[in-house]
Amino acid sequence: MDIQHILVVIDPTSDTDQPCLRRAEQLADYYPSARFTLFLSDYIPALDGGMLFNRDSLAKARHTLLGHREERLSRLADPLRARGFTVNTTAVWGKRYERHILRAIHEQQPDLVLKTTHHHNLLKRLVLTNTDWYLIRHCPVPLWLVKQPEHGLKTIGVSVDPLHEADKPAALDYKLLATGRALAASSGARVQAIHCFNPLPHTLAFDTGLVADYDGYAAQVQQHHVEAFREFASQAGVAENEQHLLRGYPEQAIPDHVAQNGIDLLVMGAISRSRLESALVGHTAERLLDEVPCDVLIVKPDGFVDPSKPV
Repeated sequence: MDIQHILVVIDPTSDTDQPCLRRAEQLADYYPSARFTLFLSDYIPALDGGMLFNRDSLAKARHTLLGHREERLSRLADPLRARGFTVNTTAVWGKRYERHILRAIHEQQPDLVLKTTHHHNLLKRLVLTNTDWYLIRHCPVPLWLVKQPEHGLKTIGVSVDPLHEADKPAALDYKLLATGRALAASSGARVQAIHCFNPLPHTLAFDTGLVADYDGYAAQVQQHHVEAFREFASQAGVAENEQHLLRGYPEQAIPDHVAQNGIDLLVMGAISRSRLESALVGHTAERLLDEVPCDVLIVKPDGFVDPSKPV
C-alpha cells in the first residue's frame, strides 16, 4: 500500500475536534513523503433559496461562507504545514454531502481517504441513506473510518473470508492482508488474520427440519472452515499465532475479539451491491461499523468500478 496522497474529509458540523485530522497527523509520522488534501463540503438550506432573498444576495452569502470555510481549513492545515508537509484545501457548497465527497475522491485520486465516523441510530440503519455506508459501497480507494485517533497502530486485524460466503472475490483476501502488512511495516504494528463463521442456528435448523443431526452438522461446518482458513493461511504465509478463527455472528464475535485483543484497526473488504441486495442483506462492513470499538479500513477489490459513477 503506497500512500503518497491522503484526502481528509473534515466534518463541517464540528468547530473543535476533528478525529480524522488527528489520525492524519499520526500517519504523517509513518509516511513522511505524503501530501494531504483537507476537504470540506457544507450546505445550509436557508442559503439555497427563498422568496425573501434575491439570487445575487444568496450567491454572495454562499461565497462568503465558503471563504470562511477555506480560512478554517487553512488553520487546520497549519500543524502539518509547519512540519513541512504539503497540504491543499478545498471547500465546496453541496446538498448531497456524500456525493460531493465521492466527486472529490474521483477528481483528486488519493491513495487513502480518512473520515471521522459516528454511531448511527437505528432509524438510519433501517431506512435512511448514510454517508459512511454510501462511501463503503462506492469509494474506489481505501476508506479509513476513524473512531479512536488517540490509539496508535499496535495491532491490525484483517478480516478474511476464505470460503467467500460474503460474495467477495477470492483475490481480495490477499489484498486485505497485503494492505494490513504494508501498514504494519510502516507503523511497527503486528497483524492478525481473522475469519468468522456461524453454522445455521440450532433452532432454525430444527424448525425447518433441515438438519437431523445438528451436532454433526455443526462439527462438519466448523471443520470445513478450519481447513479453508488453514489453506489460506499457508498460502499467504500467516503464522499460526496470527490466525484467529471465530465462531458466531460477525456482529458479535468480531467486536468481542477486537476488544479482547486490543485491535486498533480492522481491515475489511467490501464490494458494491445493487440497492435491493444491500437492503435485503447489507454489507458485513456496514453491520460491523457501529459495533467494533476501533477504526475500520475498507478496501475494494482490484478492478472495482463504481456503478454510481457515470461512464
